Amino acid sequence: MLPTGRRQLATNLDQAHTMRAAIIGARGQLGTELTTLLGDEVVPLTRDELDITDQPAVLRTLRDVQPDVVINAAAWNGVDLAEEQPAAAFAVNALGPRHLAMFCGLEEVPLVHVSTDYVFGLNSGHAVPWREEDPPGPASAYGVSKLSGEYFARSVPQHYVIRTCGLYGRTPKPGYGNFVQTMLRLGHERDELCVVDDQHCTPTSVRDLASAIHSLVKTGAFGLYHVTNSGRTTWYGFASEIFRQAGIDVHLRPITTTEYGAPAARPAFSVLDCSKFEATTGQTLRPWQEALADYLAETPLAHGGS
Repeated sequence: MLPTGRRQLATNLDQAHTMRAAIIGARGQLGTELTTLLGDEVVPLTRDELDITDQPAVLRTLRDVQPDVVINAAAWNGVDLAEEQPAAAFAVNALGPRHLAMFCGLEEVPLVHVSTDYVFGLNSGHAVPWREEDPPGPASAYGVSKLSGEYFARSVPQHYVIRTCGLYGRTPKPGYGNFVQTMLRLGHERDELCVVDDQHCTPTSVRDLASAIHSLVKTGAFGLYHVTNSGRTTWYGFASEIFRQAGIDVHLRPITTTEYGAPAARPAFSVLDCSKFEATTGQTLRPWQEALADYLAETPLAHGGS
């Protein structure tokens, strides 16, 4: 068990100069931003360094690290592939958080776990932003695996479970890794694109999300939170704004989810109500269009590069 002083310190990121934060999934988009934001006291753990599906490895590695807080940014994000390989998705998205929660419960260390809007979707008639107290209902194997991970994470008294939506951030390979990069690449390659226009969401910058996680953990107000940029759109609307801001001339054709025909069901409406986060931190994340503009300013493909 950790000393009382360390347990108290774990809830206060204002003292980041003395805090050790273990970032799980440090090579991903969100993990990269968190590692940059939190600085020298971060212990970044990639999949090569810690496989969260391996319970003994989780306990052994984290006991060696002795973190003051564990932030889980690792996930199986292959939504369609999860329909074919649900056990693999469940191992990472559900059992992985369970193993982290076991460590955090034993050592009295706070656990920050990042989840998804895909825990909703069964209620196809829902058309107002989802609140934390709304009953979830995932419509895909991926969504079920992520919801299971939430429940395991919430078994730790000191937990922050953060649902978000439509993440994009720095990727190692231009043109791949998130929706923005994919659209930029395809916009340079093709004259016409078809994009789904009946799935409502809020694109969210991982830079803004990382900052929001930082702010939320400083409050010590444990619980379940929805955190996204402000506003809402559809994937078609998102693509349209990407091309408008990047000055790429491509013909976009809106299509339905049925026309697209993806193997996994997606939520028709997954806009999240972030008022709990806003009341807790006193912050509102900026509109998604502003966050996108900053991201594109740093993205070579948005300026004709590669």
